[in-house]
Amino acid sequence: MNRRPALLAAVALSAAVLSLSACGGKESSDDGSNDKIAGAGTGGEKSASPSQSSSESAAATRPKIELPADLKYTFEWSTTGDKDEDAILSDTEQSIQAVDLAIANQAPLDEAYLYYYEGEAAAQTEQFIKAYVKAKARTTGAYRYYNATVNVSDADNASLVYCEDQGKGYDMYLKTKKVNKTAVTKNSYVLYILQLRKNDKGVWAVEELDSQRGSTKCQP
Repeated sequence: MNRRPALLAAVALSAAVLSLSACGGKESSDDGSNDKIAGAGTGGEKSASPSQSSSESAAATRPKIELPADLKYTFEWSTTGDKDEDAILSDTEQSIQAVDLAIANQAPLDEAYLYYYEGEAAAQTEQFIKAYVKAKARTTGAYRYYNATVNVSDADNASLVYCEDQGKGYDMYLKTKKVNKTAVTKNSYVLYILQLRKNDKGVWAVEELDSQRGSTKCQP
């Protein structure tokens, strides 16, 4: 998902292949090709995950996120011991799931993702979801998130950089249930950069997005 300070990259759709830019924001690639959807893909499984350490965040009334059983995700980051950093990681997990929920629901204005995205990032993410709706497709498979680095600049502002492994994540066309499987390449690994702000609900909302497909920082 392209969640950083930039514009949504061009969307190229065909009957055989669905190739989208990352969820909102600009996506760049070392060779200019996009073989999967950057940032898409969330699901029902995860590894060690940060606890909801922020009392404000825990008290917020969060939207319920129920994803299709064929969507799986693993977050390879754990608690840091810092309440703000842990809340940011936890809220980011929810924000990723919320976008996949909107895609599965074919709902560009789904309330769940709008709970976690604001301003430019919300507008970019809406366009990303609309591309899936136009293609009558959604995400499926397994996605892995790792190498997270949080930087809290003050009480209400922070940035997050992390990687996504889309090697086992695909797009599925809703009418035929056909899964568009693609080979794993360097572009299956995507670097994400998020700018976040703690809103009045105590949620670390994404405000700006950016990504780089094929980043050397994310290669196995």
